Amino acid sequence: MTQLAEGILRDTAGKLIRAHQEASQTGDWTFFVDELYAQDCVYTCEYAGVMRVEAHGIEEIKTTHYGRDMQAGWEGWTFPYMGVYAGTNNSIVTHWMNRGPGRRADGEYYETPGVSILTIDSDARIIRQFDMFDLAHQMKLCDELEAEGQLSPDLKENWVTPMKAKLVAQLNEDS
Repeated sequence: MTQLAEGILRDTAGKLIRAHQEASQTGDWTFFVDELYAQDCVYTCEYAGVMRVEAHGIEEIKTTHYGRDMQAGWEGWTFPYMGVYAGTNNSIVTHWMNRGPGRRADGEYYETPGVSILTIDSDARIIRQFDMFDLAHQMKLCDELEAEGQLSPDLKENWVTPMKAKLVAQLNEDS
Protein backbone atom coordinates (compact mmCIF):
# COMPACT_ATOMS: atom_id res chain seq x y z
CA MET A 1 0.00 0.00 0.00
CA THR A 2 1.21 3.49 -0.83
CA GLN A 3 2.07 5.67 2.15
CA LEU A 4 -0.45 8.50 2.36
CA ALA A 5 0.74 12.01 3.13
CA GLU A 6 0.48 13.05 6.76
CA GLY A 7 -2.05 15.72 5.78
CA ILE A 8 -4.40 13.09 4.33
CA LEU A 9 -4.08 10.98 7.48
CA ARG A 10 -4.84 13.99 9.66
CA ASP A 11 -7.79 14.98 7.42
CA THR A 12 -9.25 11.49 7.87
CA ALA A 13 -8.81 11.74 11.64
CA GLY A 14 -10.40 15.19 11.55
CA LYS A 15 -13.47 13.82 9.76
CA LEU A 16 -13.82 11.12 12.42
CA ILE A 17 -13.44 13.64 15.23
CA ARG A 18 -16.09 15.94 13.75
CA ALA A 19 -18.44 12.99 13.21
CA HIS A 20 -18.01 11.89 16.85
CA GLN A 21 -18.68 15.45 18.03
CA GLU A 22 -21.93 15.52 16.05
CA ALA A 23 -22.89 12.02 17.19
CA SER A 24 -22.32 12.99 20.82
CA GLN A 25 -24.88 15.78 20.35
CA THR A 26 -27.44 13.95 18.21
CA GLY A 27 -27.15 10.39 19.54
CA ASP A 28 -26.87 9.07 15.96
CA TRP A 29 -23.69 7.01 15.91
CA THR A 30 -24.10 5.45 12.47
CA PHE A 31 -24.50 8.35 10.00
CA PHE A 32 -20.76 8.63 9.28
CA VAL A 33 -19.75 4.99 9.02
CA ASP A 34 -20.43 4.61 5.27
CA GLU A 35 -18.34 7.68 4.49
CA LEU A 36 -15.36 7.07 6.78
CA TYR A 37 -14.92 3.28 6.95
CA ALA A 38 -13.85 0.88 4.19
CA GLN A 39 -16.39 -1.78 3.22
CA ASP A 40 -14.14 -4.52 4.64
CA CYS A 41 -12.98 -2.65 7.74
CA VAL A 42 -12.31 -4.61 10.92
CA TYR A 43 -13.16 -2.75 14.14
CA THR A 44 -11.83 -4.32 17.33
CA CYS A 45 -12.39 -3.18 20.90
CA GLU A 46 -10.55 -4.91 23.71
CA TYR A 47 -12.18 -4.78 27.12
CA ALA A 48 -9.34 -5.58 29.54
CA GLY A 49 -9.03 -9.15 28.34
CA VAL A 50 -12.55 -10.02 29.52
CA MET A 51 -14.28 -9.39 26.22
CA ARG A 52 -13.25 -8.70 22.67
CA VAL A 53 -15.74 -7.14 20.26
CA GLU A 54 -14.76 -7.46 16.63
CA ALA A 55 -16.97 -6.14 13.84
CA HIS A 56 -16.23 -7.02 10.21
CA GLY A 57 -17.46 -4.60 7.56
CA ILE A 58 -19.42 -1.40 7.81
CA GLU A 59 -22.83 -3.01 8.23
CA GLU A 60 -21.62 -5.00 11.25
CA ILE A 61 -19.88 -1.92 12.65
CA LYS A 62 -23.16 0.00 12.40
CA THR A 63 -25.18 -2.75 14.09
CA THR A 64 -22.70 -3.56 16.87
CA HIS A 65 -20.19 -0.95 18.03
CA TYR A 66 -21.91 2.22 16.83
CA GLY A 67 -25.42 0.79 16.86
CA ARG A 68 -26.24 -1.60 19.70
CA ASP A 69 -23.39 -0.56 21.99
CA MET A 70 -23.87 3.21 21.71
CA GLN A 71 -27.65 2.88 22.11
CA ALA A 72 -27.47 1.16 25.51
CA GLY A 73 -27.29 4.02 27.99
CA TRP A 74 -24.45 6.17 26.68
CA GLU A 75 -26.75 9.16 26.25
CA GLY A 76 -25.15 12.27 27.72
CA TRP A 77 -21.63 10.90 27.23
CA THR A 78 -19.14 12.57 24.92
CA PHE A 79 -15.85 11.30 23.54
CA PRO A 80 -13.64 14.35 22.98
CA TYR A 81 -10.29 13.86 21.32
CA MET A 82 -7.18 15.02 23.11
CA GLY A 83 -4.63 14.33 20.36
CA VAL A 84 -3.97 12.80 16.96
CA TYR A 85 -0.62 11.25 16.12
CA ALA A 86 0.19 10.29 12.53
CA GLY A 87 2.56 7.38 12.10
CA THR A 88 4.03 5.21 9.40
CA ASN A 89 2.23 2.56 7.36
CA ASN A 90 -0.88 4.79 7.07
CA SER A 91 -1.55 4.62 10.78
CA ILE A 92 -3.00 7.17 13.16
CA VAL A 93 -3.24 6.99 16.93
CA THR A 94 -5.97 9.04 18.55
CA HIS A 95 -6.20 9.84 22.25
CA TRP A 96 -9.74 10.46 23.45
CA MET A 97 -11.77 10.52 26.63
CA ASN A 98 -14.82 8.57 27.78
CA ARG A 99 -16.50 11.61 29.31
CA GLY A 100 -19.57 11.01 31.43
CA PRO A 101 -22.46 13.41 31.91
CA GLY A 102 -22.11 16.36 34.24
CA ARG A 103 -19.09 17.44 36.25
CA ARG A 104 -17.69 16.71 39.67
CA ALA A 105 -18.16 19.21 42.49
CA ASP A 106 -14.67 20.57 41.79
CA GLY A 107 -15.61 21.30 38.16
CA GLU A 108 -13.55 18.47 36.69
CA TYR A 109 -15.13 16.09 34.19
CA TYR A 110 -16.05 12.51 34.96
CA GLU A 111 -13.75 10.88 32.41
CA THR A 112 -11.24 8.18 31.63
CA PRO A 113 -8.79 8.07 28.70
CA GLY A 114 -8.78 5.79 25.69
CA VAL A 115 -6.78 5.33 22.51
CA SER A 116 -7.58 4.13 19.02
CA ILE A 117 -5.09 2.82 16.50
CA LEU A 118 -6.43 3.44 13.01
CA THR A 119 -5.10 2.13 9.72
CA ILE A 120 -6.14 4.12 6.66
CA ASP A 121 -6.43 2.56 3.19
CA SER A 122 -5.36 4.18 -0.10
CA ASP A 123 -8.83 5.75 -0.45
CA ALA A 124 -8.35 7.52 2.92
CA ARG A 125 -10.93 5.30 4.65
CA ILE A 126 -10.48 3.46 7.92
CA ILE A 127 -9.63 -0.17 7.12
CA ARG A 128 -8.78 -1.21 10.69
CA GLN A 129 -9.58 0.29 14.09
CA PHE A 130 -8.34 -1.03 17.41
CA ASP A 131 -9.68 0.65 20.58
CA MET A 132 -8.34 0.32 24.10
CA PHE A 133 -9.18 1.94 27.40
CA ASP A 134 -8.72 1.20 31.07
CA LEU A 135 -11.81 -0.84 31.96
CA ALA A 136 -11.17 -0.85 35.72
CA HIS A 137 -11.03 2.93 35.84
CA GLN A 138 -14.11 3.09 33.60
CA MET A 139 -16.01 0.92 36.11
CA LYS A 140 -14.87 3.18 38.97
CA LEU A 141 -16.04 6.20 36.98
CA CYS A 142 -19.44 4.60 36.46
CA ASP A 143 -19.65 3.95 40.22
CA GLU A 144 -18.98 7.65 40.84
CA LEU A 145 -21.67 8.62 38.34
CA GLU A 146 -24.14 6.23 39.94
CA ALA A 147 -23.43 7.68 43.40
CA GLU A 148 -24.20 11.13 41.97
CA GLY A 149 -27.41 9.91 40.30
CA GLN A 150 -25.98 10.45 36.81
CA LEU A 151 -25.50 6.88 35.57
CA SER A 152 -28.13 5.67 33.14
CA PRO A 153 -29.99 2.59 34.43
CA ASP A 154 -29.71 1.15 30.90
CA LEU A 155 -25.93 1.58 30.91
CA LYS A 156 -25.68 -0.06 34.32
CA GLU A 157 -27.84 -3.01 33.27
CA ASN A 158 -26.47 -3.50 29.75
CA TRP A 159 -22.80 -2.73 30.25
CA VAL A 160 -21.54 -1.91 33.77
CA THR A 161 -22.96 -4.90 35.67
CA PRO A 162 -21.99 -7.50 33.01
CA MET A 163 -18.48 -6.01 32.65
CA LYS A 164 -17.90 -6.00 36.40
CA ALA A 165 -18.98 -9.64 36.57
CA LYS A 166 -16.56 -10.52 33.76
CA LEU A 167 -13.71 -8.65 35.46
CA VAL A 168 -14.35 -10.40 38.78
CA ALA A 169 -14.57 -13.81 37.07
CA GLN A 170 -11.29 -13.15 35.24
CA LEU A 171 -9.54 -12.09 38.44
CA ASN A 172 -10.84 -15.18 40.27
CA GLU A 173 -9.78 -17.65 37.54
CA ASP A 174 -6.26 -17.99 38.86
CA SER A 175 -7.12 -17.81 42.57
